[in-house]
Amino acid sequence: MPAQPGVIDEAALLRLAREKSADARARLAATISDLFAEQGRVLTDRERALMADILRRILREIEISVRRQVAQAIASQDDLPRDLLVFLANDEIEVAFPILRGSRVLQDEDLIEVIRNRTLEHQLAIANRYHVSAAVSEALVQTGRQEVIRELLQNKDATIGEATMEYLVEQSRRVDTFQEPILRRADLPEDLARRMFLWVSAALRTYIVDRFALPPAVVDDLMERAAREGIARTVEEGRERPSEKLAERLARHRAITPELLISALHDGEVSLFVSLLARLAEMREPLAKRMLFEPGGEGLAITCKALGFPRKDFSVIFLLSRKARPENARTFKQDHEAAMAFFDRIDTLAAQSVLRQWQRDQDYLKALREIESGPLGGRR
Repeated sequence: MPAQPGVIDEAALLRLAREKSADARARLAATISDLFAEQGRVLTDRERALMADILRRILREIEISVRRQVAQAIASQDDLPRDLLVFLANDEIEVAFPILRGSRVLQDEDLIEVIRNRTLEHQLAIANRYHVSAAVSEALVQTGRQEVIRELLQNKDATIGEATMEYLVEQSRRVDTFQEPILRRADLPEDLARRMFLWVSAALRTYIVDRFALPPAVVDDLMERAAREGIARTVEEGRERPSEKLAERLARHRAITPELLISALHDGEVSLFVSLLARLAEMREPLAKRMLFEPGGEGLAITCKALGFPRKDFSVIFLLSRKARPENARTFKQDHEAAMAFFDRIDTLAAQSVLRQWQRDQDYLKALREIESGPLGGRR
């Protein structure tokens, strides 16, 4: 309730704080939230302490919708009293979520206390934080809740200690849904990756021998080779990939655009282009990479049409993508013309339907055949 722009009227705030009506408290909380969230407003230490003290006194007495508004306004503030943030973190999940998800004021012990004493939804919010320490990860795993553990495993910004990871690998023997997110983690030690592949391979080997009556020695050769290849691939993929991390952060801020993709290819950043396209289209990176290097560019055309890229942007992407692979100069112009003609024929709704299939991990060639045999003209 500033008396004039840029000035906080402390007396007016205190008068409003003394009023006991629900309406007055709601107006006071909204006023303080607006002041915390105001862009370009630098609060003095006295002003910040005053508003924090008022909030501490009134939060218990105001309705949940107003508490939620306050929590959203102050979740990103780094210089608020810790006890105020702890109070909000232990509130109903509608109020606690932005605090648990983003506040850097909360300490590990605060988060662990919430994990042990609050709801499943509170635990899921913490598992989704931008940074989760090894101690907090251990507390999340100790809940024994599979949905919480899966959320933690899928959070690439979570640190999972060696002992906790080994425990989860052991648990993956009986909890199949842990296996894939564990194998996708960059911090999975090679010895644990090897152990997991051998478990899975041994179980699959028994099923194949029993189901198809194949000679055990033949199956053993196949499974051992597959396990070795899987281990090697997991170790390779587990190495830190700056392009993947950057693409993930850009996707969070919805900052991936056709212009950014073009810039990546223009600068020769093929790995970054693949990561960006995969995030934007919500598909697996191997599929995005296959599209980039396929001879005709049909998959690239379908994806660009489904994402609503302008024709000129697809044209530039296609031309730059050809520079990323050996190309016969004599057919370069014809390939470009054919790709543009294909792009023009594709129906947008059909392209979006195929993209949804790719997002669901449907077979790539099957989806490509479906769009080539379906209606490609007309709607754009």
